[in-house]
Amino acid sequence: MLDLDKLFTNYTIPEFNENLVTWFNREKRDLPWRHNKNPYRVWVSEVMLQQTRVDTVIPYFNRFMERFPTMESLAEAEPEDVVKYWEGLGYYSRVRNLHQAVREVVAVYDGIVPEEKERFEKLKGVGPYTTGAVLSIAYNQPEPAVDGNVMRVMSRQFGIYDDIALPKTRKLFERVVRRLMDPSHASDFNEGVMELGATVCTPKNPMCSLCPVQEHCYAYTHNVQEELPVKTKKGASRIEMYDALYCRRDGKTAYVKRPDAGLLAGMWQYPLTERGTGEQVNGTYVGQVKHVFSHIVWYLDLYVVETLPEGDWVWLDGEERAKLTVSVAQQKLEQMAGVDDETVRRNDDV
Repeated sequence: MLDLDKLFTNYTIPEFNENLVTWFNREKRDLPWRHNKNPYRVWVSEVMLQQTRVDTVIPYFNRFMERFPTMESLAEAEPEDVVKYWEGLGYYSRVRNLHQAVREVVAVYDGIVPEEKERFEKLKGVGPYTTGAVLSIAYNQPEPAVDGNVMRVMSRQFGIYDDIALPKTRKLFERVVRRLMDPSHASDFNEGVMELGATVCTPKNPMCSLCPVQEHCYAYTHNVQEELPVKTKKGASRIEMYDALYCRRDGKTAYVKRPDAGLLAGMWQYPLTERGTGEQVNGTYVGQVKHVFSHIVWYLDLYVVETLPEGDWVWLDGEERAKLTVSVAQQKLEQMAGVDDETVRRNDDV
């Protein structure tokens, strides 16, 4: 087990905090969720930012908050409407869990995000990172919020070679952050470390000359920035191959709804047939779409067909399609098919 006393020997904790917080308040990016740090906005932004780039999240956050400006408005909304305003961000279980959790907060806590850790962390979909981020940023509580950026900064700063792909390593870094954090500046500390990892202490080619905490950085001193953090590679993703069938009739297109559980649950798409089943597609080949999930890679061959095999598809015009939620993979297919209905395009541009 990592010896924190040994790790922090001759390390000036107050200097680290002062340099980091001063830099953050001077250099932080102008992000919409930083304009008004009420717990609800912070919570939504942190859920959106999980496994998603900041630049991608900004327009979704603005649109989501315009539609659901309060917890009550989100709690009262139908699940289909909520998922629709998440369309394109992926990892849809995030928004379903958020919706359920917000409903619980409105019903049980009168619409006030609980600042007690033991209550907040029991909400649907809330894990250690979300707990730390919301409680520290919104309530300035000295809780660690350890994500990939934080582990990268800390592994380089202290020369920690533990594998960050292992769950136990996250707990190790939580201990390090608790020891290092100035409790009176928990919000700026956590946001500052995240910002440093996102903009300066980047995975490749870190800009060490701009780093406010370079002086005591182990990786900089020993020139091992590219060695840290240590992360084992994931296993190979599973490959799945499908034929996507684009069929139009009387100004309408065939769509089918995915099952209510599992990958892309409840979303709409063109009918798919799994490749290799022996069924020959009788249609005109258009092209192939590749879409990468966290653990699966889809290859979708798009065909324009006159008829469809038996199935539970429905016929939708552009306005009807625009009201339904589709995945990014489906949007790619629609673009390849040359879907030009203005309503659909306007909806998918978000």
